[in-house]
Amino acid sequence: MTTRSGVFGALTKDHRDQLMSLAREVSFATGERIFNEGRRADRFWIIHTGTVALDLHVPGRRAAVIETLGAGELLGWSWLIPPQHWHLGAEASSPVRAYEFDAAAVREVCGKDPVLDHTMCIYVAGVIADRLRNARMRLLDLYAPYGAGQVP
Repeated sequence: MTTRSGVFGALTKDHRDQLMSLAREVSFATGERIFNEGRRADRFWIIHTGTVALDLHVPGRRAAVIETLGAGELLGWSWLIPPQHWHLGAEASSPVRAYEFDAAAVREVCGKDPVLDHTMCIYVAGVIADRLRNARMRLLDLYAPYGAGQVP
């Protein structure tokens, strides 16, 4: 028996099947932009293989990589939260294969199934919380006088 993680682990088999019926397989080459900060968030992905760098636009400089995502992870949560615009950008840092989901179709299915809707909202909220926690730790490492994990 295999243990599922990520969003697939959070869903029942029926909900997983329902979600996967909306998926299409896509791939991205190394260095390919997947989405840009501020643009309309109309889809999301579950990474099957490869890695994706989440980045933040810094005026006058290269985009700052905030986090790197890998297999089984959700790429994109902005599709769920109005006004559905990307808060970060994303670029494939290695060849990527992923399941792509049309956000409007998923929101429509969730609107008809309160249990699926609740599960997806709780899962995405957890992803957001983890990413905020990770960003906070990186900021502490960069700007705290002794770093995030060191005691003076």
